[in-house]
Amino acid sequence: MTTGRIPPRSGTAFRLSVGQILKITDPQGVQVCDLLAYNAADVREVISSGRTFDYEETIRLTTGNRLWSNRSNPLLEIVEDTVGRHDFLLTPCSEATFRHFYPNEPVHRGCFGNLAEALAPYGIEPDAIPTAFNVFMNVPVDSETGRLQVLPPISRAGDYIRLRAVTDLVLGLTACSAGASNGGSFKPIDFEVERQPKARHGT
Repeated sequence: MTTGRIPPRSGTAFRLSVGQILKITDPQGVQVCDLLAYNAADVREVISSGRTFDYEETIRLTTGNRLWSNRSNPLLEIVEDTVGRHDFLLTPCSEATFRHFYPNEPVHRGCFGNLAEALAPYGIEPDAIPTAFNVFMNVPVDSETGRLQVLPPISRAGDYIRLRAVTDLVLGLTACSAGASNGGSFKPIDFEVERQPKARHGT
């Protein structure tokens, strides 16, 4: 098993092989993790919120749902989820986000900048970064007006989500940098890669 901790307001990237399971944990509670997934064989194939909403027929993604690519292929399947509330509507926060929503605070490169740096060694350029699957992010939608809110996550310390790779992937993960997304505080995110069990041979 491979484990890691993403420090507050930073990101990482790594490969996940088909069949392996990624576990993302909120170690302290009320924190968001932006998740991106690319087909390792061709990084032009990337996670797509629109395709996912279309094929899963819901914007409330949880255990049993799959995350689809821009080429209509499943990339990840959610196999366990202790929170059940995530966002796939809002783009990763960026320098522009901070100028727009936090004009009185120092500009930060945000999750977008952290993802761009982490994914660059895999040949993924900033323009190839789509809307992320925002793990634990709490974005309710008013059923009548359609207006969005960004509220603190409902995740508590130790809550997690587990996702199985349907194909070989390059993943990008962050510990979110935007204050509104995580209740005004900046915390780490933990992750584990559970290796695929070895096949048993009959005797």
